[in-house]
Amino acid sequence: MSNTVNAIALTIGDPNGIGPEIAIKAAVALAGKPGPKIILVGDGHVIHYYVQRHAPGVELISRQGARTDGPHVILWHAVNSLPPDRFRPGHIDAAAGQATVDYVAAAIALVRSGAADAIVGCPHNETAVNTAGIPFSGYPGLIARLTETEENNVFMMLVGGGLRILHATLHERLHDALARLSPALIEQAGATCVTTLQRLGIENPRIGIFGINPHAGENGLFGDDDDRITVPAVKRMREAGFLVEGPIGADILLTRKDIDGFVAIYHDQGHIPVKLLAGRNASALSVGSDIIFSSVGHGSAFDIAGQGKAEATAVLRTLRLIGNQTAEARTPDDGINIGG
Repeated sequence: MSNTVNAIALTIGDPNGIGPEIAIKAAVALAGKPGPKIILVGDGHVIHYYVQRHAPGVELISRQGARTDGPHVILWHAVNSLPPDRFRPGHIDAAAGQATVDYVAAAIALVRSGAADAIVGCPHNETAVNTAGIPFSGYPGLIARLTETEENNVFMMLVGGGLRILHATLHERLHDALARLSPALIEQAGATCVTTLQRLGIENPRIGIFGINPHAGENGLFGDDDDRITVPAVKRMREAGFLVEGPIGADILLTRKDIDGFVAIYHDQGHIPVKLLAGRNASALSVGSDIIFSSVGHGSAFDIAGQGKAEATAVLRTLRLIGNQTAEARTPDDGINIGG
């Protein structure tokens, strides 16, 4: 798939969280500048509410309108999902969870139609989505279902703080995650990590596989899980021609400066180092489907929703990651502008 991105669909996330506010702020910051067009995707009444408060001089124009650019123009694509009486910033609501999913589905349709090349999703709320009766543990699983991709083939890669870490398992009980591990899953995660890094502009990436147990099992001293699972997976990846290191304990492998990307075995193993270094400014790519999709690495912050306090830095960085992939791969934390 081509790395050229001419238009990005920016979904507003949970409409009762900070997503709409930071989406509008990011779109305003990029309006009229070189780079991909930004198309806001969400309920019109929610988008208008925040434009009136944070972008009073900016004109909202349908993406299908005759005029589609300019320093005071924001493109948007209407999705009629959230009833106006359920728009309550700061409140967890099943209707908002349903809307979050509807926005992503609409954005995927835009990509399928050729109106957009990639998607950035603002923060979701897992409780709200599940309360709506939709099984949901994060954007990767949702992207898999909406694109009819096998769920085990779609992974999250966190990018931030100079690190790129793909997660073999994600939002699930640790006991269940470890029970689900297999050489095939680790091999698939490693192959997806490589292709993602190539899409980000690293032609021949070297990846590192974290061990399951401390010291990757220390030759069986701390269990045989790595001998059964990660070791054969790495062997097969090397036979396939990939540059792979490991399995090595995460604490040691993360100190290696010659590794372009890592595969974490479970959620905290990958999230802690990225969030320690990048704070709330990480990007979370859902990789493995045919859709280019990324969300931000922070939550929907209901405690400040609707108060004008939310910052769009992470959204801007994520738009840059998607819109200017090669440059972002080499300098993952250098600036927040996309385009020229």
